[in-house]
Amino acid sequence: MYKNVRYKSVVFAVFLISALFGFNPAEAQISLNAQLRTRTELRNGYGNLVLSDAKKAAFISQRTRLNFGYKWDLLSFGASVQDIRVWGADASTISTADGNRFMLHEGWAELTLANKADTNIKFKLVDQLSFKIGRQELIYDDSRLIGNLDWLQQARQHDMALLKIMHHGWQVDLAYAFNQNSDAGGITNTNYLPGNLPAYVKNSFGTLVPLPAGLVPLAAGGSAANNSSKSGTPVYSNPPGTNGATQNYKSFSSLYLSRKFNQTKVSALFFNDSFGRYKLDSAGSLSTGYVYGRRFVPASPADTYNYGTNSRYTYGLMVSPTFGNASGFGKIAVQAAYYHQSGDDRDGNTMNAFHYSIAATYQKGLFSITPGYDVLSGTKTTDLVSGKNNSFDPLYGTPHKFWGYMDYFYAGSGSPKGGLNNPYLKFKYTANAFALGLDLHYFGLNQDMKKADGTLIGKNLGEEADLQLSYNMNKFTNIEFGYSMMKATINMPYAKAQAINDEAAASFDKTGTWAYLILKFTPDFFYSRPVAIKQ
Repeated sequence: MYKNVRYKSVVFAVFLISALFGFNPAEAQISLNAQLRTRTELRNGYGNLVLSDAKKAAFISQRTRLNFGYKWDLLSFGASVQDIRVWGADASTISTADGNRFMLHEGWAELTLANKADTNIKFKLVDQLSFKIGRQELIYDDSRLIGNLDWLQQARQHDMALLKIMHHGWQVDLAYAFNQNSDAGGITNTNYLPGNLPAYVKNSFGTLVPLPAGLVPLAAGGSAANNSSKSGTPVYSNPPGTNGATQNYKSFSSLYLSRKFNQTKVSALFFNDSFGRYKLDSAGSLSTGYVYGRRFVPASPADTYNYGTNSRYTYGLMVSPTFGNASGFGKIAVQAAYYHQSGDDRDGNTMNAFHYSIAATYQKGLFSITPGYDVLSGTKTTDLVSGKNNSFDPLYGTPHKFWGYMDYFYAGSGSPKGGLNNPYLKFKYTANAFALGLDLHYFGLNQDMKKADGTLIGKNLGEEADLQLSYNMNKFTNIEFGYSMMKATINMPYAKAQAINDEAAASFDKTGTWAYLILKFTPDFFYSRPVAIKQ
């Protein structure tokens, strides 16, 4: 009830302001639109393999979003509020003491500082210059490394400042973000406790206990993941992750440059994200069980080990030339990219990683085909114990778009330390209101990985097929259906840290399936249908 009142209040306020001040939405350049997206899913091996006797999971999630925009000659303003929920996660009648998922997705203002086309602005050093600040999405190129992760119902946004420059066809973006937990009085340092932490976690005995203050749990549930923790010796484990995994960045700074030369776009990215240093710690006792995690705040003023940050640097180029045209032989769009990572990862390990990609899309009429090959470097087992990290992390992009719709790699389900080699082939047919796509992937390790007994596992991880159908019923309504299948090998549970021996690996169902149905409604409240004028 409370959320419905909020949405109605926002809509009413916009129309009331327009009426009071005599704004015509078209003249005042006010925009107001919304999105309601439900996704019904049937999962049986999505993200990770499941045990052979596991039951299928089914649920419906929903995103409700309201977007408001205002544009004046020198100022743009945008705000987006959204509510994310799984049907049934909240009771049908709730109290104000219950949790909610209502959040500000975006809230920003952008001030134009220079525009050669505007005679009222005296500053003419560059063609266009603007400053955008607040909570906002950040998207570059194909969202490979920096994107809004729109597939996820929660999506992704950053609290940041952005300086945007356009001059003689060049785009130059400078961005900066700085995170802190609170502005409460008495705070005397800039230590940052990352992540949205759960109120309760499981300890080493599997008992649900309150999360100890100041501790970020290592693994889902916060337990040590094996029985040796009961001996009293701390055993720390954490499944492989990406995008900083459960640790949000303390700050980032970035530089993006791009320019189009005839039919070729060239872009460069430099991205520096820093993570707060920590020490591994535990809370509890031998008799009650331990909770293991990271502690970012010193236990005493003399303990300065975890002050400061670990800085990671990602930099590289993307080149995207286009040849031919769709009306003749056909159009070929090539994309090639190379990125490197150095510095230190979030855990303080020395980084030396790379990622390269090559793809070519041939389009003729309504049909296109795209063969491609992606490589994300991995870390050898011998380097893991020596403080080296050669596993490339694709930053804050949209992995669902590139490495299989079932999200086995570089998503929330984790990814192999051995990296990934991914040749693929994509087919797509696009008509006016209908689109049909089929993606085929082969997945293999980039570097050798070993079992607990020291023997090598095979590099072949499996194959995946993703089918997607999309239909636009009208201007504001879209239906999408998808079905995916993963045919994994026995190497997959080893690579994903699900198994430590052959008996455990054999217990997983090697065929994973996933189906979904999306209903998306995107009304534009100021839209009016064009009216034909009789002559």
